[in-house]
Amino acid sequence: MGKFVIKETATGFKFDLKAGNGEVIATSEVYTTEAACINGIESVRKNCVGGIDDLTTANDAEVKHPKFELYEDKAGEFRFRLKAKNGEVIAVSEGYKTKNSCMNGIESVKKNAPDAEVE
Repeated sequence: MGKFVIKETATGFKFDLKAGNGEVIATSEVYTTEAACINGIESVRKNCVGGIDDLTTANDAEVKHPKFELYEDKAGEFRFRLKAKNGEVIAVSEGYKTKNSCMNGIESVKKNAPDAEVE
């Protein structure tokens, strides 16, 4: 089972969503308060049910929010960002070498986030 781990940073609080094996599968922005960070976790839980908008293909079908956006970064790695119903980015991934690995990361968020404990 996955878990959300809240960390204090120099400028506030952030969370990592970790899979059952301890690997980080998604990370948040830095929030100014711990309460705001917890609200961000709840937003991920609510919005991780969205579809996938693959920005690496010429697909004209628009996926409505909430959604995962899968894209290729400047280094040629694949990443995703989870967007809430209002279009705001609420979690991002690390870089993956393959698109398939990135898709697995999205599925891991969908599987782990709804019931993940908070530490």
